[in-house]
Amino acid sequence: MDGNANGLIWEVSIWEFVFVTVLLAGGAAYLTGKAVASAWQPNLQLAAYVLLLGLATRFIHFALFNGTLLSPYYYIVDVLVLMAIAFFGKRITRARQMSTQYSFQYSRSGPINWTKKAAADS
Repeated sequence: MDGNANGLIWEVSIWEFVFVTVLLAGGAAYLTGKAVASAWQPNLQLAAYVLLLGLATRFIHFALFNGTLLSPYYYIVDVLVLMAIAFFGKRITRARQMSTQYSFQYSRSGPINWTKKAAADS
């Protein structure tokens, strides 16, 4: 199999996909998720931001690595990876927010979860 053969997830090479989609755009997606959580914005707004980030990611694949600019399949792949990273970043930030800003009612129960504290017996 040729090293430049298209894969199901990557178009040019696995290393190009990891570098551009996972590291560069994934880092931006994670920070976008944190920013949306910090501003208490809805999930739909985060999804819209990630769709735009997916377009920028396709351009980087095209401009730097001779990927296809208007490839619906690889755009969807990039967006799915970026959505997962962005919502993970949002969830981590939201768990921290809930456990610190509302510490009287919630406690953190893991990196992405929080639980309601039991009512104190009077």
